[in-house]
Amino acid sequence: MHYRSKLEVLGLPLVHVAVGPADRSRARRGVARGFVAVGDVAFGLVLAVGGLAFGGIAFGGLGAGVVAIGGVALGGYALGGLGIGVLALGGAAIGLRAALGGLAVARDHAMGGVAIAEHANDAAAMEFARGSALRSGKWVADHAYWFLVLLILPVLLGRRSQRKVEGTDPPPREDS
Repeated sequence: MHYRSKLEVLGLPLVHVAVGPADRSRARRGVARGFVAVGDVAFGLVLAVGGLAFGGIAFGGLGAGVVAIGGVALGGYALGGLGIGVLALGGAAIGLRAALGGLAVARDHAMGGVAIAEHANDAAAMEFARGSALRSGKWVADHAYWFLVLLILPVLLGRRSQRKVEGTDPPPREDS
C-alpha cells in the first residue's frame, strides 16, 4: 500500500505511507519519508511508524528519535524492550540520566530488579522517578495496547480502501 499526500512542505509530503513493495519497484520494503511517515522503513520529521522508524516521535520494532517507542528504542526518551537514551524505560534500560526497568543502568538514577547507578533503588532514585518523565513513561507502558490500536487502525483502513480501488476486495458472502 502506498499513499503520498499532495501537500508538501520543504519538499517533504505531509503524510507518506509505504507498506510493502511499490508496483514498479524492485525494493521489497516500502520506505516512507515525510512529516508523518508510516512504512516498513519510516523516516518521519514529526512522526514515524514502521518496522524501522526514525523521527521526532518514532514507533517501531526499532525506533530511534527524540521520543522512541519500540522493541529496541534509541533516543532522548526511550521506551522499549531494550531502551537506550537520556531517560530510558524497558526490560533492559540504559539511560544517561535515569533508567527504569528489570535491568536499569544509568549514570545518575536507576530503579529496577538489578539497578546500577549513583542512586540505585534508593530514596533519591525514587524521588527522581516520581517527579520526572519516567512517571509518564510508566503510564505509556501500562496503556500501550491503546497505542497499538491507534497505529494499526489506519493501516487496516488503508489496505481495505486500496483493495476496493484495485477491485481485489473479496465478494460479500452469501448466507444460505
